[in-house]
Amino acid sequence: MLVLAIDASNQALTVALATEQQLLGTVTLNVKQTHSEGLMPAIEYLFQATKKQPAAIDRVAVAQGPGSYTGIRIAVTTAKTLAWTLGKQLVGVSSLAVLASNIPAGAGLIVPLFDARRSAVFTGAYRWQQGQLVNVLADRHIAMAEWLPELVATKQPLTFVGDTAAFSETLLALGEQAQIAATNFDLPQAGQLAQLGLQLPPVTDIHGFVPNYLRMTEAETNWLKQHPDNEGHEPYVEEI
Repeated sequence: MLVLAIDASNQALTVALATEQQLLGTVTLNVKQTHSEGLMPAIEYLFQATKKQPAAIDRVAVAQGPGSYTGIRIAVTTAKTLAWTLGKQLVGVSSLAVLASNIPAGAGLIVPLFDARRSAVFTGAYRWQQGQLVNVLADRHIAMAEWLPELVATKQPLTFVGDTAAFSETLLALGEQAQIAATNFDLPQAGQLAQLGLQLPPVTDIHGFVPNYLRMTEAETNWLKQHPDNEGHEPYVEEI
């Protein structure tokens, strides 16, 4: 099975073509840019460099979120469009799982971190079990001060990966229970996304597939502040 993998959920943009046995090619950029400008050229280059045609893919795997609102929307929209127009399968994968999969087995609980600002993070906890990456503590948007005690209470070794720099002092204060992964593991890799996407069932409704933001958008938050009772406007809030 040939999979096109797409992740634009954070600053890094990464795409890959892979099968169960081989990573055919990957493009990863970690520069501040508008993913709407960089994504399609990266995909086009990938097909040209691997001498594959878009019609040859069997499945599109996309990092569904959480992360950047704009980046997730761009990636999900592109993935849905390609899957629908080409008549291919579509699979959504947690962006946090993609990052966690960089860490090899034996690291205890793997804790991916995306900085959500205001001392909060997008995070979860994962573990390798029999060659499968398992979500042990569900993905969430949470204040770091609230998240760390829950992790410490597991009494398991913790490996943090991702946006750790802003929290390094706090993480190091956890002592021997915690370690921070090397910086070369901090970028999501579409090759890993492809392998995770091969293990999941495809979505049954491509048109109904939506990003997983894990928190309200700024527009929703501001709207609810102005309409605290939300009387008669539930559908409007859901559509934002």
